[in-house]
Amino acid sequence: MLISRSDIQAAHSRIASHIRRTPSWTLRGAFGHDGPVSLKLEFLQHAGSFKTRGAFNTLLSQKVTEAGVAAASGGNHGAAVAYAAKRLGMKARIFVPEISSPAKIAVIRSHGAEVVIGGARYADAQEACDLYVAESGALRVHPFGAETTIAGQGTAGLEWEEDAPPLDTVLVAVGGGGLISGIGSWWNGRVKVVGVEPKGSRALHAALEAGRPVDVDVDSVAADSLGARNTGDLVYAICRETVDHVALVEDPAIREAQRLLWRDWRIATEPGGAAALAALVSGAYRPAPGERVGVLLCGANVELQRLSELVP
Repeated sequence: MLISRSDIQAAHSRIASHIRRTPSWTLRGAFGHDGPVSLKLEFLQHAGSFKTRGAFNTLLSQKVTEAGVAAASGGNHGAAVAYAAKRLGMKARIFVPEISSPAKIAVIRSHGAEVVIGGARYADAQEACDLYVAESGALRVHPFGAETTIAGQGTAGLEWEEDAPPLDTVLVAVGGGGLISGIGSWWNGRVKVVGVEPKGSRALHAALEAGRPVDVDVDSVAADSLGARNTGDLVYAICRETVDHVALVEDPAIREAQRLLWRDWRIATEPGGAAALAALVSGAYRPAPGERVGVLLCGANVELQRLSELVP
C-alpha cells in the first residue's frame, strides 16, 4: 500500500486540533433502503468540504517559504487551502477556472487568499498555478494526487469507523480521487468502497476500465468539484487495489439527491456533495437487504438560489 493506516493515523494526530471532527448520523428506512444508512456529514468541515483535511496535512508536513502556498482549484480545494493558510499565517494564491461557482470563489476570498480567475477549465488554472510556483517558489498544494493530501483525506474514514456502527459498504464521490484514495487506504478491503462519479465526468471509472489513467471529457452539473480530467498515477494505483467499483450517476439523479437532502433534512449540499447519495436513491448502487451502507456527504459550497429552485 502506498498510503498506510499508520500514515492516516499520523495525519489525524497532526491535523486534529485544526479541523472539525464531523459527525456521523445513522438513519433507518431512509432513501429507499431497509437497512441502516450512515451519513458522514463532512460538509460541516471548515471551508465547507473534506478538502480542509488534506490542506492542513500538507501545510503542516511540508516546508513553506515566504512565498506561501498556491493551488489550482474548481473551488473547494482552493477554499480549503485558503482557510488552512490563513489559520497557519501563510500567504495563499488560488487559481480557479471560469466555470467555478461564484459561491466558491467568495468562500476562497473570505479566507484572505488572492484569487486568480482564468481559463475555461481546471487544466488552464493548473497550468497558470504551475507557472507561478516555478517563478515564485511557493508550495504547490495538489488537490488529489499527493501522498499528504490523500493521507489527510483518509482521516475522514478513521473518524467514521470510530464514531459510527460497523459498515459493510461506503459510497464516496470521486473527482480527482484524493478522497476515495484516502478512504480506500483506511479500510483496504475490510469495508467495500464504492466510488460514485457523474456519467459526464468519469476519470476514475475510465482509468479502471482502461487499466491506466486516461483523459476524459468533463460535462456535468458537478464539474466544479468532480471535474478532474485524469486521476493521475498515484490515485489510480491506490484505487485499483482498494475500490470495489465505480457507480455512474446521471445529472438529474444528483439534482434529485440535492433536493431530497434539502426538502427532508434541510441539508444544503452542492451537486458534488450529493453525488454519493445519488447512487443510492437512483439505484445506481443497489444494496442487499439489511446492508449497512455509509454515504459521505462531502461538500456544502452551494449557491442557495440554485438550491431553492430545486424545491419550489
